[in-house]
Amino acid sequence: MPDLRTDRLLLREWRESDLGPWAAMNADPQVREYFPDVLTREQSEASAARFQAGLERRGWGWWAVEVKETGAFVGFTGLDPVEEDMPFTGVEAGWRLARPAWGHGYATEAARAVLAFGFERLGLPEILAITVAGNLRSQAVMRRLGMTRDPSDDFHDPTAPDGPLRHNVVYRLRAEDHRLAGA
Repeated sequence: MPDLRTDRLLLREWRESDLGPWAAMNADPQVREYFPDVLTREQSEASAARFQAGLERRGWGWWAVEVKETGAFVGFTGLDPVEEDMPFTGVEAGWRLARPAWGHGYATEAARAVLAFGFERLGLPEILAITVAGNLRSQAVMRRLGMTRDPSDDFHDPTAPDGPLRHNVVYRLRAEDHRLAGA
């Protein structure tokens, strides 16, 4: 399975050494602000194992993100088929970074590599990004990626509890728009 490289980042398979920083990230209430709960160490380890299994099975999925200069694990990014209980289908791009990695442009840089992989290597016609309506930081990344939102695609996540996490927005980028932008 391919590693993806950018100027500053390596998107790669998961390692045992990622588990501690991944668990710390998922225990951070600010990182998990737009999720129902923080995760335990066991839940974090189980998710990393699922992500690695997906990479091995498909050759793509949720890659661990490492800063090349330091070798530090800073989060994850990747592609995943939209969950079956969602009101639409497709492949979703996503990212989540530890707080010290915020504000450096890593999410946008990593997501650009993932979009290029999805369009150029997998031949996807469109890639989606989904977030809670209140997650303005993620929506800013989506716009920087050239993704657009149609409010008629907004939905209430059937898996989320009632409250502010239920209303979600969908951004989309079509392969032809990605090509036209020269991304």
